[in-house]
Amino acid sequence: MVNDTQKSVSAPEGAAARDLSVELCGLKLDNPVIPASGTFGYGNEFREFYDINILGSFSFKGTTREARFGNPTPRIAECEAGMINAVGLQNPGIDRVIAEELPRLKTFFRKPVIANISGFSVEEYAYCCERIDREEQVGLIEVNVSCPNVRHGGMSFGTSPEAAAEVTRAVKAVTTKPVVIKLSPNVTDIVAIARACEQAGADGLCLINTMLGMRIDPVRRRPVIANTMGGFSGPAIFPVAVRMVYQVSRACRIPVIGCGGVVTARDVIEMMMAGATAVEVGAANLVNPYASKEIVEALPAEMERLGIGRLRDIVGCVE
Repeated sequence: MVNDTQKSVSAPEGAAARDLSVELCGLKLDNPVIPASGTFGYGNEFREFYDINILGSFSFKGTTREARFGNPTPRIAECEAGMINAVGLQNPGIDRVIAEELPRLKTFFRKPVIANISGFSVEEYAYCCERIDREEQVGLIEVNVSCPNVRHGGMSFGTSPEAAAEVTRAVKAVTTKPVVIKLSPNVTDIVAIARACEQAGADGLCLINTMLGMRIDPVRRRPVIANTMGGFSGPAIFPVAVRMVYQVSRACRIPVIGCGGVVTARDVIEMMMAGATAVEVGAANLVNPYASKEIVEALPAEMERLGIGRLRDIVGCVE
């Protein structure tokens, strides 16, 4: 629950006449803007730039059971209207996140945080989610099913309705907090996978994760990144994300978090009109560390231009 002190800190100037608040899976947010996992660390990196309590919440870096160094470098490639990354889920592991990152986060972030959990087996997902579910600061668990299933040929959990549903059921069996499944766009039918997760008990869905992309260095005649291919993100994927949010929000009854190529306040509004209850900002944070703050601050004026009094009233308003 957001208290009065939080509201006074996080509300941008001019917001009084416009209601930016939303409710996501029972979690009350001052506004729908959420930095996406992998672009905001555990919050500590960005608090040097601004008071991150202005945000609705944020999704912290994808966390696995064991610490991971990630993929070999180079693992980032710039491209037109976006970027490709193959970081490889570098993170300190669930034990250190609980012992070090969350206590530090509590000293400067006064709102519930979103815990992003990754895994390479159903058991790992369940273990990490059960551990993080006990943490008071965590308001919602976001499960990244774009990880390869090491027991079944390396195919991503998120590319199969059955595999995504299996992860969802396993996580829901050991958690008490809302669980949102983050879906991959690298599939033939995202609606089928979304429905499978909903039927397996998911409280919400987040889409889209990065698309699969590649760059080649013509001089070296080799892929730009060591992993050959990686996740393509940035403004170029925004229309794909809007389309998938639109499709899934009409096929499912649970809330959707829109993600993919969001750069401006108008992008947030467009994503919400497509059916998103909240909106994650990803690659934009890496280009401009103030991106999410600027979006929150720009929302009231954009709402005024478009004749919007309450953001939550426009969710899914486009038929």
